[in-house]
Amino acid sequence: MSKKNYESDVTLFLKQLKKDKPDLQAKQVAGRARLWDKDINAEQQEQFKAARVPQSPYVYQTK
Repeated sequence: MSKKNYESDVTLFLKQLKKDKPDLQAKQVAGRARLWDKDINAEQQEQFKAARVPQSPYVYQTK
């Protein structure tokens, strides 16, 4: 028995899924772009850092 041509159940499932839904890859890329692939505005990031207020060591204690 040769193991060269062996493909796991998961591999077979993924191949069949990609065959059944050829637009799946494009939808995944579009979803990632919508949530994660964003340009970062360096000037805005600096403003956020400058506006940060230091947190007190005892957050729930009133002064």
